[in-house]
Amino acid sequence: MCGEIEEEGGPSSFEDALYNRFLVHTRSLLAKQKTAQAANRDPMFDQLDKLFADALSRATRDSEEADENDRYQIMAMQPLVFARLAGFMAAHCSLQEDPMRKVMEALMHGYAEAERIENDHGHDHDHDGAHGHYGHQH
Repeated sequence: MCGEIEEEGGPSSFEDALYNRFLVHTRSLLAKQKTAQAANRDPMFDQLDKLFADALSRATRDSEEADENDRYQIMAMQPLVFARLAGFMAAHCSLQEDPMRKVMEALMHGYAEAERIENDHGHDHDHDGAHGHYGHQH
């Protein structure tokens, strides 16, 4: 069925399917980013979206440049690096800004974003408006 990943071919084919799903979602998000840059939006959110796209592009490029047998494993370990970076940067924010809550909300947003893309068969049709991915503030 469309959008489902079957484990019939063993771990290698399952991991290949997960990695290919990541590539499809990455391409969709990066294409959306280019479209969003054309919109007249808040410069801060544009900068944050650009940083996200740059980091995603780098992570994807690093995975793609690896040996084919290592691509999934590299992609699967990269979230740990970004989580470490998010924690490091959040540790330098005022506690009044509740940095860990914002990091956790962003983490959950990213996790849900992949599901929205999957439900749209690889095409993200969610339009975030002027606030982008970082506009939700408390």
